[in-house]
Amino acid sequence: MDWITCLQNALKYIEDNIENKIDISSVASAAYVSPFYLQKGFRIMTGYTVGEYIRCRRLYESAMVLVNSEEKIIDIALRFGYDTPESFTKAFTRFHGTTPSAVRRDIRLVRRFLPLKIRIEITGGNKMEHTISPMFGFKLLGFERTFNTETSYTEIPKFWDEICEKYCTHTIYAGLPPANACEQAIMNNCIGEYALCRDNDDPDGKTFRYMIAGRYTGGEVPEGMTLVEIPAGMWAKFKIVGALPEAFQTMNTQIFKEWLPQNPDYELAGNYNIEWYNCDIDKDQPDYESGIWLPIKKKNQ
Repeated sequence: MDWITCLQNALKYIEDNIENKIDISSVASAAYVSPFYLQKGFRIMTGYTVGEYIRCRRLYESAMVLVNSEEKIIDIALRFGYDTPESFTKAFTRFHGTTPSAVRRDIRLVRRFLPLKIRIEITGGNKMEHTISPMFGFKLLGFERTFNTETSYTEIPKFWDEICEKYCTHTIYAGLPPANACEQAIMNNCIGEYALCRDNDDPDGKTFRYMIAGRYTGGEVPEGMTLVEIPAGMWAKFKIVGALPEAFQTMNTQIFKEWLPQNPDYELAGNYNIEWYNCDIDKDQPDYESGIWLPIKKKNQ
């Protein structure tokens, strides 16, 4: 199924169930895509996480019920998934900038948030440099942590800084021999050349796992590290040239806004993706090279 249709199905499912319990797994199932890629692509295409979008739609629709009925606020709160009128009022006030009672008296105070519509916008030729090729299975070893989707853009760079400061800056980068098993593993497996983003089996879709990794060459798996096996399959590998994080984020957006919607042959597979980083040059250089690797499959396969 093409990417635009997946997102349109997700939006339709949300609208059809706006007053019911919705979790990311059910939305992803309706969209025929993994929760990991739904959350990732939805945010890039719309600017909202799935959870944010559902919350905004419910708060707008609840305002419409307020001004068009005599239904009690407590009943409206329960109707739109809030356990107490207090939690509803707090969320409502944060979204609309005023209380439910004030909105009931004056509809002009309502903040509009209508259903989104997804469409392709073709802005020129597809100039993304990429290759599509099969790969044998391999293993990645590294430091893994769970991140919240809404704060990951700011928290993941801090994670990189933390690992570098703890294991590399004063030892490996200073030319000293490894002082412990983790430092030895970093050197043996070139940890930092890759990063792995993967699904966290979170029914609410609010979190995912991120690993600072290297290709596993064998040997001890130190305490505090994780070993992940990546199965054989077909990959789309996108080349990025430019300083990070700007060049990386630009390519990520292009993949989901341009390449996936316009690609006639391939669709996403799996519930993970890989980032590749050149370890031989500073990441802030204008000619820095990196990459995004996506597992794919033939459409209708």
